[in-house]
Amino acid sequence: MILSGAPNDTHPSTEALLVEGYRKMTPMQKLQRVKALTLAIQELALLDVRRRYPDADVTEQNLRVASRWISRELMLRAFGWDTQRTGY
Repeated sequence: MILSGAPNDTHPSTEALLVEGYRKMTPMQKLQRVKALTLAIQELALLDVRRRYPDADVTEQNLRVASRWISRELMLRAFGWDTQRTGY
């Protein structure tokens, strides 16, 4: 079920078990899984920002994390944050 061209290091039998498990999930369970994975990705992004910018305050940390998902134009309009000037 992997997209063609995408790297896949999962053994086919393991992947089949994963797909079977996902098919058995209710829509709510799938949404909960997506939410948990999204939160994990956001936490990793925050850890990366803290590592790269150890002196950044909480507001700057949040802007840097948000700028990884929000377009430059929207970041400028909503927060006055220019990723071309400040980076992510």
